[in-house]
Amino acid sequence: MHVAIEIFSSLLILVILWEAFETIILPRRVSRRFRLTRAFYIVSWKPWAKVAKSIRNRKRRDRLLGYFGPLSLLMLIVFWGIGLMIGYGLLQWSLSSSLTTQGGNPVGFWMDLYMSGTTFFTLGLGDVVPGTAVSRLLTVLECGTGFGFLAALIGYLPTIYQAFSRREASISLLDARAGSPPTAMEILRRDKESGDAATLTQLLADWERWSADILESHISYPALCYYRSQHDNQSWLAALTAVLDVCALVIVGVERVPAWQARLTFAIARHAMVDIAQVFNRHPKAPVEDRLPPTRLAELRDALAADGVTVCGSPTLEARLTELRGLYEPYVAALGEFLLMELPDWMPQPGAKDSWKTAAGKHQH
Repeated sequence: MHVAIEIFSSLLILVILWEAFETIILPRRVSRRFRLTRAFYIVSWKPWAKVAKSIRNRKRRDRLLGYFGPLSLLMLIVFWGIGLMIGYGLLQWSLSSSLTTQGGNPVGFWMDLYMSGTTFFTLGLGDVVPGTAVSRLLTVLECGTGFGFLAALIGYLPTIYQAFSRREASISLLDARAGSPPTAMEILRRDKESGDAATLTQLLADWERWSADILESHISYPALCYYRSQHDNQSWLAALTAVLDVCALVIVGVERVPAWQARLTFAIARHAMVDIAQVFNRHPKAPVEDRLPPTRLAELRDALAADGVTVCGSPTLEARLTELRGLYEPYVAALGEFLLMELPDWMPQPGAKDSWKTAAGKHQH
């Protein structure tokens, strides 16, 4: 029995350390199917999402969902730490650590577990002392593990929040350019108001870099996908979807707007969307409702034309646009359903106000 416990505890320690390495240090996606970290998020997210779905009030639901990202990260760290302490405690007990305690307290597994906890957090109380050479070696190894583990976390958390801050800064800037929630129509309409044909090209170039940043950061640190934006009508998924919508329209043909930058932005944004969906093992699926049926497309073109933005009237317009939408909308729909994030429409809802206007109104008397 002791041999089996030795093997189990050793595997537990190695698996958790490898999981922590892949999650914190390894800057790339892990394609291995079974991972403790992934299992942890699946087990914790499903009941959280179920409770959120039962809340009808949108703001309260979004507030609850907003807690999951940071809280799950803390829970994951605690999960790893407890697993390591139990693993080392079991290993000490199975190897007959022969602990010596002050005051003649009884020894056994619980004392080995206590010894493991004080060692992992490098407390060095001295009230429990290992009695064998192997036990002393394990104590030193656990002390080094605990110190390295805590040091890695100290470096990991700022990295997470720096990536979150970069992401949200661009989403906040999009508010005045695309509305809240962002829509393709508002991006094109407000760009027309600038009177500078290069404005949209520069916007798409900025979002090409933003999409590349999302691709790298959210694949390396998938927990970021659960982090919600400051306002309940904004999200990284909605922003990325709106930019893809604009790119699709420009590629199909918007008068006096070059399509080259739109193609570049579309490529990297679609790449980010597909890879993030694969990280969460989300298979592409058709949206519950067609986001742009033919009648809605006609309304969109008429509304843009009224604002001086002309979408080319090619006979193949609808087919080409449908083809481009088919490259990203199934992945957008799958991620939106999984993360409980609403997808933006192509046109703003009547009476919709930008978040900055709503926030200003709250402080007026």
